Amino acid sequence: MMNMKPATIRLQRTATRLMPDRARVLIRPFQPASEPRVRNILRRTLALSEADAHILLERVLAEFGERHPQIRRLFSARFDEVRRFLPTSPPLSEARQLLIGSYFIQEYALESAALFNPSIVPHPDQSALASGALRFILSLRATGEGHISSITFRTGEIAPDHSISLRSPTRYVTEPQRIPNPAYEKSLFTCKLQELGLGSEFTARVFGALADTFTLEQLRQALGATLAQSNLEFSETDRATRGILMLALSNYEVEFSPEQGISERVIFPSSPSQSNGIEDARFVLFEHPDGRRTYYATYTAFDGRIVLPQLLETADFLRFKFITLNGPAVHNKGMALFPRPINGRYVMLARQDNENIFLMDSDNIHFWHSAKLLISPMYPWEFVQMGNCGSPIETEAGWLVLSHGVGPMRKYCIGAFLLDRDDPTHVIGRLREPLLAPTETEREGYVPNVVYTCGALLHDHELIIPYAMADFATGFATVPVNDVLGAMH
Repeated sequence: MMNMKPATIRLQRTATRLMPDRARVLIRPFQPASEPRVRNILRRTLALSEADAHILLERVLAEFGERHPQIRRLFSARFDEVRRFLPTSPPLSEARQLLIGSYFIQEYALESAALFNPSIVPHPDQSALASGALRFILSLRATGEGHISSITFRTGEIAPDHSISLRSPTRYVTEPQRIPNPAYEKSLFTCKLQELGLGSEFTARVFGALADTFTLEQLRQALGATLAQSNLEFSETDRATRGILMLALSNYEVEFSPEQGISERVIFPSSPSQSNGIEDARFVLFEHPDGRRTYYATYTAFDGRIVLPQLLETADFLRFKFITLNGPAVHNKGMALFPRPINGRYVMLARQDNENIFLMDSDNIHFWHSAKLLISPMYPWEFVQMGNCGSPIETEAGWLVLSHGVGPMRKYCIGAFLLDRDDPTHVIGRLREPLLAPTETEREGYVPNVVYTCGALLHDHELIIPYAMADFATGFATVPVNDVLGAMH
C-alpha cells in the first residue's frame, strides 16, 4: 500500500445542477390490455363521420403538434401497427388513419421521477474550443412512470479554469430507429445458449441450418423449418424457441438521425430483457491497440425479475449496438471496463457477490469466465458493501478507481483506490475517508442519503465528478487528482 502523509483534499462542489424535467416527453405506443378493447376503440373511431374525423384530428394536431417533430409520421406508423385489427371496410382517408393512430399512442415523461447516475466521456467532436477546454457527453439514467429507466444525454464544456457549463437540452426527445436485420455471429450466439442451459438437439438442428453469420429473419426461418420437422416434446421446443428469440432480440442495433441533437436522443427499453429498464450505464472511451477508439458502456438490463449485464457500443453516439455479455463470471450489477487492454487482455471490474469488488480479464470482450477478489470493505462507511463508480482512470501513479461504500443507515459515499498500471490485481492505495458524502442539501430525494456516480473524467490534472444526489438529481464536483492520490495510504 502507499505510505503518504495525510493530505488536504480540495474538493469543490459546483453550482451546476441537473433536475428532472417533467416537460421532456417521449412518444410511446399505447397498447390496450386486450384485443377486444383495441377493436372497440377502432369501432368507435370508424363510426365518426368524415367531417368529425377531420375536425378531431385537427384538434389533436393543434394540441400536440408543437410538442413532437413529425407527429403525423408517428400517427401513421402507429396506424400501420394496428390496422390488422380493422374489420373489412372501404379504404380509409389519410385523416382517419392518422386519427386512429393518435388513439394508440401516448406521451411518456421519461425523467419525471429522477435524472441521476451520470457518466462522463470526451465528446467525439473537439473542434472550435478554446485552448485547454474540453467538450464532453454526459449520459444519465432517466426514470419515469413505473420506475422504468432509460439513457438520456447532455453535452457541455470544461473550461481551462475547470469550470463546467452545460448546454440546455432541446424540448424534443426522440427514440432511434431499429436497424433491420443486424448480423449475428453463430459462434457467440451458440455459446450464450449453452450458458443459458438451452443447448439441445433441437438448437443444434436450428443452428446447423444457419451460416456463420445470420439475420433475425434467417433465424426465424430456421426455427420454423426445424419446428415443422421436429418430433420432440412441445415443452422442450417451446422453451428453446422462446430462449433463442429472447437472446436474438436482446442483441440489436439502433440509429439516430444526425439532425437530432445529443440531448434529443434517448435510448428507451426495447427488448424483452430491458422491459423494466436500462440502468446505470458506465460509458468509457476505449483505446484499441491499433489506434481505433470506441465508446463502450456496461449497463444493467432488467425485466422485473432478472438482472442481465450487457454491453453498449458506439463510435459516434448516432449508431448503437447492444450486445449480451457472456460467460460464467457475468452476473450481478456494476461492471466497468478499463479504457484499454492491459498486457493484451480486456480487463473489467465487477461485483459478483453484492459486497466486494472483483477483477476479470479476458481475450474476448464478449466473454468473461472468471473473477478474482480485488478489494473488500475495510472502513465503517463501507462495511455493508463496496462497488465501483465507473471505469478506472489512468494516471501516472496507477489506475484510479472511484468506488462507492455503504455504511450505517444505508448511506452511500464515494471513495477511491489505486491499482498498479501493469498489474491491476495489486491495490497500491486507498482512501480512509469518503471523497464525497451526501450533505444536508443532497440527502433528500427518491432514495435518501446517497451520492453515486457511474463515471468521472480526468482533464488537465483535475478530476471532474458528476454525481447523483439521493437518486433524484445530478450535480458536479471537481478535485485536483494529486490531492486524491496524496491522501491515499
